[in-house]
Amino acid sequence: MRRLVAVLACAAVVVPLSGCGLFGSEPSPNDAANQFIAALAGGDATTAANATDASESAKSLIESVRRALKPESVSGTVRSVDPAPDGARSTHAEYELRWDLGRGRTWSYTGKLELRSGDDRWLVHWAPSVLHPDLAAQQSLALRTDAPELAPVLDRDGQVLLAPERVISVLLDGGKAGDLPAVAGSLATALTGFDAGLDARAITDGATKAGNAAYLVMSLREADYQQVKPQIYELPGVRFSEETRLLPADKAFASQVLPAVRTLVEDEVAGTAGWRVVTVDGSGAEVRELFAHAAEPSTAITATLSRAVQTAAEGAIDGETAPAMLVALQPSTGEVLAVAQNAAADAQGSLALTGRYPPGSTFKIITAAAAMESGTFAADTPVGCPGSTTINGRAIPNSHNFDKGTIPLHQAFAFSCNTSFARLAADLPDDALTDAAKRLGLGADFVIPGFTTITGSVPPASNIVERAEDGFGQGKVVASPFGMAVVVSAVASGSTPTPTLLRGQRTESDTESRPFAAPVLTALREMMREVVTVGTAGLLAQRGDVRGKTGTAQFGDGTQSHAWFAGYRGDLAFAVLVVGGGESITAVHATDRFLAAVG
Repeated sequence: MRRLVAVLACAAVVVPLSGCGLFGSEPSPNDAANQFIAALAGGDATTAANATDASESAKSLIESVRRALKPESVSGTVRSVDPAPDGARSTHAEYELRWDLGRGRTWSYTGKLELRSGDDRWLVHWAPSVLHPDLAAQQSLALRTDAPELAPVLDRDGQVLLAPERVISVLLDGGKAGDLPAVAGSLATALTGFDAGLDARAITDGATKAGNAAYLVMSLREADYQQVKPQIYELPGVRFSEETRLLPADKAFASQVLPAVRTLVEDEVAGTAGWRVVTVDGSGAEVRELFAHAAEPSTAITATLSRAVQTAAEGAIDGETAPAMLVALQPSTGEVLAVAQNAAADAQGSLALTGRYPPGSTFKIITAAAAMESGTFAADTPVGCPGSTTINGRAIPNSHNFDKGTIPLHQAFAFSCNTSFARLAADLPDDALTDAAKRLGLGADFVIPGFTTITGSVPPASNIVERAEDGFGQGKVVASPFGMAVVVSAVASGSTPTPTLLRGQRTESDTESRPFAAPVLTALREMMREVVTVGTAGLLAQRGDVRGKTGTAQFGDGTQSHAWFAGYRGDLAFAVLVVGGGESITAVHATDRFLAAVG
């Protein structure tokens, strides 16, 4: 009866490739094959090895292969086992293994096992080919990763802004340097041409603080490394690592933008790495490729920058000794065309994008818009332009106290009459300038993928003196060159643009576009043209249909001034600021150089 129950139990469990020994018979070849493949797939090297006739050798190679491939999981199936003829002590099985190597990488193949009958059971006859048909003696498996070349970042015209370049990092292990100060001195001497601030003491301190870790002294482009390699390669404790990075051809080009762009796109430009499974010999040298999946490079990233406009902008301000900056936008799209700073500005940070300065008379664009939008004033409305005026005890002069008497508003704008615009602003509601500024983008907050920007601030002014000072950009109002570039772009296009830096990336804004009435914008554009034809920016008349506004903004004790010009020509809007540059003519000259270079 017990024997009958055993037979029925065996019949009820359907396992295609495993046998059920009857009456206590020895395990079948099916059992041995399934036990080995199950243990191998499950990562149990000991059990898998014990299912072979050479357990020590099997365990060593199985563990070595798993360490090399680092699978997330392995699945295995015994596909068939050849019947063993009566009395035969060996047979063969076919199996399939599927390795999940992570990150979407899978590798599968079929192989064969030889099964031999021992004294009391069937065992897998061990050979390296058990793990893979092409694995020979004294070999193992290895996983190789092939990274694709980084995709470049291009400008709007397809010109390269950032391209992959080999970078070598110079590392110092202080504990292996021997005479650390001497080695640090040699490194400083060799590398000071790339960083004037590098000295032996800084290197010594850095290596000491790093302890057992290597201290990064400097990262060098390939060409720079080759220059100093003979001086540093053999120094004790010095070693090197290399990687590929996206870099501009000119280290200083668009220095306020491209580093942020590189950080933003570094994952996107990396593409998908290729990978290969290979056999290797005892020294680790590759013998044979078993499987390969080609690398998939990413497509190029396109920035809104224009290499030509950026080059022109940098050339226009590089000769200034004071901090100088220029931001250019495309009014029709809001795309950022250029962000340029000279060395003096770079030393102080990202002034072009986040600096906050009194905008001086460039703010009269906003005051004029607010006054005409109110309906009280038009471009032809007569206004007084005395040499000076006093509002609630605050004396407000024109530059050099020039006096134009009573003239139309458009002329007061062209001649930049502080006295006229102080009176206009004083008579406006407390928040009129705040609202007008926001409608033109000044005070708006833009979250632009790629960099941080601040347009400026125009707080409401309940005090009549504050409103008067704000009216000609000398009160509490502040603006960045980026902010003023947005303002003139809004005038040129008719609505506040949404600035962008990378194609396909969305900018978030806290401001809804509320365009000024068409008659106001038309009048404002003509007033900005008059600044060039008969007003304070006559030098620019030779550069085509340029429209804009000059600005001289006092700061500190009032004896120093910033020089501004904000304007547009066609679909190119820009703002120029020279910090402490004196009168606005300094910025006008820089603008002239810029427009001449743009052509």
